[in-house]
Amino acid sequence: MTRLMDRVRAYLRSPKGRQNIEKAKRIARDPRNQQKARRFLDRLRSGRR
Repeated sequence: MTRLMDRVRAYLRSPKGRQNIEKAKRIARDPRNQQKARRFLDRLRSGRR
């Protein structure tokens, strides 16, 4: 498991990894996506499928 985490960390430090992190942050700031995430989490918490 440690080896897997090392590979993940190395990827996140790479230029492509940093680019994907910035893309995810940009997407997460979108109010529509925030609402979708809230609805999804609410469904998970309530136990409905």
